[in-house]
Amino acid sequence: MLDPALTRVRPSAAAADVPVKIAVRELVVHYGATCALEAVSLDVPAHRVTALIGPSGCGKSTFLRCLNRMNDHIPGARVGGQVTIDGDPIYGPEVDPVALRRRIGMVFQKSNPFPKSVFDNVAFGPRVHGERDPVRLSEITERTLRQAALWDEVKDRLDRSALELSGGQQQRLCIARALAVEPEVVLMDEPASALDPIATAKIEELIHELKSAYTIVIVTHNMQQAARVSDLTAYFYLGRLIEFGPTERVFTNPTRPETEDYITGRFG
Repeated sequence: MLDPALTRVRPSAAAADVPVKIAVRELVVHYGATCALEAVSLDVPAHRVTALIGPSGCGKSTFLRCLNRMNDHIPGARVGGQVTIDGDPIYGPEVDPVALRRRIGMVFQKSNPFPKSVFDNVAFGPRVHGERDPVRLSEITERTLRQAALWDEVKDRLDRSALELSGGQQQRLCIARALAVEPEVVLMDEPASALDPIATAKIEELIHELKSAYTIVIVTHNMQQAARVSDLTAYFYLGRLIEFGPTERVFTNPTRPETEDYITGRFG
């Protein structure tokens, strides 16, 4: 059993010189009687890639979903503690979760394009938020498809079904769709786990390019991927944040034996 006193991680231990985008304090999540996260405190710095690693069921995806209130949709879920974006609390009756998710977008593990054209997939979010100008929608579509490194591959078939795209193209389309509403933060829940190595490399390259414009938080089961794409790494175990710091240090000189055991393959 882990000693709770030893699993306290300084929230800003990783990036004291970088502005904080999302601040998490004493975050607790229960699913019914089960505690999924226990007193997690963590600062997500702006314009950096923060990777969440840990064994299955450790709480990393639960933590990710807390950042844009996706857990609101899970029956029996209860969230305590505080999460803020740029100092604004995201939990509370006065906060509109739909408006929040415009600021904090999400890309899921399995690509989930709508059964619509490529164009309509990207334009969907802006239309929901009131954009009707066809010129503006075309501009948004081209801009975000370029950001997702997909424009050259689909520019001649924007009116074709998104379901005709390859798996890797569909996932990049979903990234473009998330970017179309101009979020400040992009959450990614194992975005390359179902892709082949070539498509995975494209997603990883894309993540590197996007962090100049967005703050990115990624859950990954692949520690090599975390080492390649992230600036900061947080290791979760049994619902607790065990260690958080610059990725290079966490992977080469972890401060906690539990982290070292996981990274070296002795556990998990």
